[in-house]
Amino acid sequence: QVKLVESGGGLVQAGGSLRLSCAASGPTFTYAMGWFRQAPGKEREFVAAIRWSGGNTYYTDSVKGRFTISRDHAKNTVYLQMNSLKPEDTAVYYCAADPSLTRYRDPTFAGAVDIWGQGTQVTVSS
Repeated sequence: QVKLVESGGGLVQAGGSLRLSCAASGPTFTYAMGWFRQAPGKEREFVAAIRWSGGNTYYTDSVKGRFTISRDHAKNTVYLQMNSLKPEDTAVYYCAADPSLTRYRDPTFAGAVDIWGQGTQVTVSS
């Protein structure tokens, strides 16, 4: 059973940076790991995903060039480096795990994810 624990959220000014971490336990090697976010009053949306083996990545358009997803095999941890943060990036960020990287391309996939972390709050002030 895969379990996920996020950390690294906080309050930052617009233009600043944060790095989120998702510590995974269990058999993650065959999984694709993803980050989603949910702002107040909005649906949970996809942000980025990475295949644990091979490192293929996928991003939503609004974060391309600003966010970078990566993984550290030795630490069994996935990171989301967020640069040039904007107030509209404010949300609770959730880590997810799924066997398929391509499923993250489905805009409705958030409703089908079975494995989630507890979430970490990111607040960007203007």
